[in-house]
Amino acid sequence: MPIDPRHVGRRYGPFRNTICAEHIRAFTTAVSGGVPGYSWTAPGDPAPRNVDEEAAAGGSSDGALVAPPTFGVTFAMKPFAMACSDPELGLDLLRLLHAEQEFEHGAPVRPGDELTTVGEIAEIRSRGSLDFLTVRSETTNAAGERVLVARWSAVVRG
Repeated sequence: MPIDPRHVGRRYGPFRNTICAEHIRAFTTAVSGGVPGYSWTAPGDPAPRNVDEEAAAGGSSDGALVAPPTFGVTFAMKPFAMACSDPELGLDLLRLLHAEQEFEHGAPVRPGDELTTVGEIAEIRSRGSLDFLTVRSETTNAAGERVLVARWSAVVRG
């Protein structure tokens, strides 16, 4: 059954997250091929500004530990996940494929940041036996600065 387009504009959130250095280091280590919590060294040689507070303070243009660009998935994906599992939409998760995502970055994400993410269904369309769902999320920090705008797309096989 096709996704009802009347759900375009449906909102999710706000979702709040406090960022900590440990999460930034663990994420960076994992995506660099290491084992979070076991060692802060990883085969992919992560950028020091993402794992080492001293190195980030002294040798980084940011002057402090910052999250890598893909870290946004840890806090900004919640509206997409909520939409995909929203009983009102009636999606069959066994037929759902995460198709793509894109990020527009704003202010850097640092330990101690209090982030708020909101999202809404931006588009629903059908093509043949496939339904397409796109959710847009926006994350701001406590100062009101935009940290991340993301678009998440799913394909649901009919």
